[in-house]
Amino acid sequence: MTVPRIGVTPGDPGGIGPEVAVRTLSRLSALPPAAYILFSPARVIEAEEINLGVRLGARAWPPAGPAGPGIYLAPVAGSFGAPVVGRAAAENGEISFRSFEAAVAEARAGRIDALVTAPISKAAWALAGHSFMGHTDYLAGFYPGIVMTFWSDRLKVALLSHHRPLREAVAAVRRDALLALFRSLHASLEKLPGRPYRLLAAGLNPHAGEAGHLGREEEDEIRPAVAAAAAEGIPVTGPFPPDTVFRDALGRKDAVVVALYHDQGLIAFKLEAFAMGVNATLGLPFARTSPDHGTAFDIAGKGVADARSMEEAVRLAAVFSATGS
Repeated sequence: MTVPRIGVTPGDPGGIGPEVAVRTLSRLSALPPAAYILFSPARVIEAEEINLGVRLGARAWPPAGPAGPGIYLAPVAGSFGAPVVGRAAAENGEISFRSFEAAVAEARAGRIDALVTAPISKAAWALAGHSFMGHTDYLAGFYPGIVMTFWSDRLKVALLSHHRPLREAVAAVRRDALLALFRSLHASLEKLPGRPYRLLAAGLNPHAGEAGHLGREEEDEIRPAVAAAAAEGIPVTGPFPPDTVFRDALGRKDAVVVALYHDQGLIAFKLEAFAMGVNATLGLPFARTSPDHGTAFDIAGKGVADARSMEEAVRLAAVFSATGS
C-alpha cells in the first residue's frame, strides 16, 4: 500500500508541542493512512509517552526504503541538555531547531512528502544561537517565494508579511511585493483541491483609505498591484476595508483573504478558528503545516493541551501531499 510519508517534529520540549504531537499520533486509527515519521531525540518522545500514559510503538524509520502505514522514529542525535519545562531555554531551542533541521533536510531530499511542525519558541531558538524568526523564516532561505497561509473550514488567510515589527510591515506594503505575492499564491493554490480560489486583498487604512483621504497606500500601491495581477488572469479583487473583508470571506470555500501584516490576518483567523485552524506554508516542493497556536508554556506538562489543531494540521498535510503544495 502506497501512503504519504509525513514527517512530524514535536516542537519545543518545554511547551505543549510534544504533548499535542504524541496525543495526535496515539489516535492513529483516526488519522489518514500514512507513514508518520517523528524527528526528535528519542527521550523527548519517551518522556511524553510516560506523561500521557500512551505507547506509540514507533519503529525505526528506513529512509532508503519503502515505509508502510504506521509510526516511525528518526532519532535526532546530539549533545542536548535536559529540556526545561514551562519556559524558553537554550536547551529546548537546540532540540527543537535540530529536529526541524533534520526533517527539512529529508523533505528537501524527497524522502518525505509532507512536514507537520509542532510549535517552537523563537526566544528559545535565539537563546540557542539560531537567528531565524520561526519555521517559515528558515524555509524561506531555501525557497524565497513561499507564502504563510492559514486554513480552516470557514476562513482562509494569506499574509504579505508575518513576523515583522508593525512599522516595518507597513513600509513593506509595496506594489511589487504584493504582485509577487499574488503570483506565488495563485500558482500554489492552483495545485490544491478546491480550486479555483479567489483572492480578496485587504486594504491597509480605515475604510481602505477612503479614495486617498485616509492614507495613500491603497491608491499608490495596493490597487495598482491588484490591477496588474488581474490583467495577468489572477482572480484577485480589492482592496477591501480591512474591518469587513474577513466577514465577507467567512464561509466562502473559494475565498482567500490576503492580509497585509501578521495581526491584521491572525486576529480575525484565531477568533474564528483558534482550536481547529492550521498554518500552511505554500510554495514548497513538499507540504508543510502546523497548528495555529504557540508553545503555551503555562500549561506545559499538565496533560491538558488541546490537540485538535495539531490533528487538523496532520489531516491537511495528508491532503496537500496527495496533490502537491
